[in-house]
Amino acid sequence: MTRSATRPTSRDVARTAGVSQATVSLVLGGKWRGRVSERTADEVRDAARALGYRPNLAARNLRLGSTRTALLVVPALTSEFFARVYTGAAAVAAEHGFGLVLYPSPAGVGPAPSPFDPARAALDGVIASSMAVDAPAAIHGSHLPLVMLDSDPEAPGSAACVNPDIAEGMRRVAARVLGLGHRSLLHLGSAVASWTFDVRAAALAEAVRETPGAGLRTARSPLDVTAACDALVAALAGPGPRPTAIVCDDDILAAGACKALRRLGLRVPDDVSVTGFDDLALATAVEPELTTVRLPAEQVGERGMTALLAVLEGREPASEALPVRLVVRGSTAPPPR
Repeated sequence: MTRSATRPTSRDVARTAGVSQATVSLVLGGKWRGRVSERTADEVRDAARALGYRPNLAARNLRLGSTRTALLVVPALTSEFFARVYTGAAAVAAEHGFGLVLYPSPAGVGPAPSPFDPARAALDGVIASSMAVDAPAAIHGSHLPLVMLDSDPEAPGSAACVNPDIAEGMRRVAARVLGLGHRSLLHLGSAVASWTFDVRAAALAEAVRETPGAGLRTARSPLDVTAACDALVAALAGPGPRPTAIVCDDDILAAGACKALRRLGLRVPDDVSVTGFDDLALATAVEPELTTVRLPAEQVGERGMTALLAVLEGREPASEALPVRLVVRGSTAPPPR
């Protein structure tokens, strides 16, 4: 007797496992915990596997008004940080039967309208990471549930916000540099106006204010090694004493700072200390390796997708900041005598 070519149904799975179709739906929909025993869930999965049963997701989604698809908006696809955020979010999405679409926001400013209005019915929610200050308004206009990552928790319109402890990270950088005895600091900041960079600047400025005899200057640069190099050369050509420590908003800027200092005949860290932020692969590719702050990028993505799932299910998402860690390497030392 040959096997029928008819596609197996949930009724077939229920009959094989000796359970109801409702139980099959709970188990294969991932909503069985607390309602179905572990043994029964295993029996249903075994029956579905033996029969070659696959849920008709298109019909299910149409019935539930859900596509089980989320959009992740990031400022750039070239950043290792955002690649890791995507990896974390995608892993959680896959565990829950969700697809995750990745979309780069042009120049980190704000998403073009096209991913939202035409595709609104094809998305269940949006996760947006490290947006510039004027970007969230465009996303809010989509009327989809929105989870913001590494962004202002007080900004209106988001259903949840997931942040690493950015302020604590910069406080640890400042404590390292000031603790080594540096009192003349230059902050090489990002030229992009965003919450995460504003927090870094404020935490550094506060630490310097609280340290007797310490002073801080600021220069800004696009997030590009060459631009950062040029910005620091220009800043050091200006009036005033040469800083003994350069505190950078991220590792890309720090790499540019190291390049500028070499161009000027200065040694890191003998003449000038340099710190980064993010702990990208670049941090250990430069010589000396960068003292920097390690951000839990994958965990940010995981927590962001988990928060979106909670919002979609009517639950309260977790809100506590994710811990960060200062990684001390060879780019920092006491100031020259």
